[in-house]
Amino acid sequence: MKKCIVIPDSFKGTLSSAQVCRGMEEVLRRFFPDCQVISIPVADGGEGTVDCFLTALPGERVPVTASGPFGEPCTGYYGRFGDRAVLEMAMFAGLPQAEGRLNPAAASTFGVGEAVKRAVLDGCTRILLGLGGSCTNDGGAGMAAALGVRFYDEDGRSFVPTGGTLCRIARMDPEPARVFLKDVQLTAMCDIDNPLCGESGAAFVFAPQKGADAAMVRQLDAGLAHLAKIIDRDCHCSTGSCSAGEEECSVAEIPGSGAAGGMGAGVLALGGALRPGIEAVLDMVGFDGLLQGADLVLTGEGRIDGQSLRGKVISGVASRAARQGVPVVAVVGDIAPGAEGAYDCGVTAMVSISRRPIDFSLCRDQSEASLRAATEDFCRIWRAAACR
Repeated sequence: MKKCIVIPDSFKGTLSSAQVCRGMEEVLRRFFPDCQVISIPVADGGEGTVDCFLTALPGERVPVTASGPFGEPCTGYYGRFGDRAVLEMAMFAGLPQAEGRLNPAAASTFGVGEAVKRAVLDGCTRILLGLGGSCTNDGGAGMAAALGVRFYDEDGRSFVPTGGTLCRIARMDPEPARVFLKDVQLTAMCDIDNPLCGESGAAFVFAPQKGADAAMVRQLDAGLAHLAKIIDRDCHCSTGSCSAGEEECSVAEIPGSGAAGGMGAGVLALGGALRPGIEAVLDMVGFDGLLQGADLVLTGEGRIDGQSLRGKVISGVASRAARQGVPVVAVVGDIAPGAEGAYDCGVTAMVSISRRPIDFSLCRDQSEASLRAATEDFCRIWRAAACR
């Protein structure tokens, strides 16, 4: 083996993607000392996204002080790569910042907008924003306000909406933000396809884990539905991608608009775009070019099932590698029903790190050793096949 690309997701609750990369790479170098190993840790847009990019690419960490979800000062950073900035909303409006005081009706994404604004003022013209791990449900209104969007109530008074006050919006003026972002390409990494509102929308599906009871869920959903009508009327954002054969539809219907408490809709209202996180990652690291001359791609995640095939890391990596005829092996924690569909996406083989039947609560502490052992088993098979 002369060249191998290692590009895994994290094993949720056990190993970060950087740890997975390190374990796989060390085993590969032991068996194939002359092999060029390229490690690219991947995150899904939530916590750790910026650090993954900084590990994979030459860049700098830029400190940022912005508002937390309830207005308190919050210190974070973004990754800068030339004229491109990578941010994660979880750093300024994430569940850890709201621990012990979860309240999606009051939490705001204002600090996320402040961080984006800082990156633009620093000269970044391409913004990649990770959506994931949010404690908010404000439809991105806080972020929009920080970037210049003005929200008005029925009495003409301006205010910054939160999830619980979205229904107070009588009109919005996006023009100041659009002027500010005129030369900026805003893209959100979005790995879910939930619409903005309704039973499969942001409030009903995700707000309970952010602290909402049944009554608050209904309130938040009504607020998001109202926000969608305001966006449709006042923002005139492009919605041509809503569904085949339709030129226009409500922002609420666009897949992914419900991501991160409706932040997906907020990005669209600002003229931005939603992309599967793995596609954005692969483009930024130049994955297609890296595949040239590669003998193998090693990827993986904690569990592979049917959901893994819907724009997640393994399917995104495998489909691109397949186009160049490079085999892909997925090293995973658990192979669940539906995983067989991965073969149709370009996966060559799947290897589980589970050595014996054991409860997750017991095996999680053995995950790193099990990962190395499974990678070693695969390397032995590859080396034996090469020697024939």
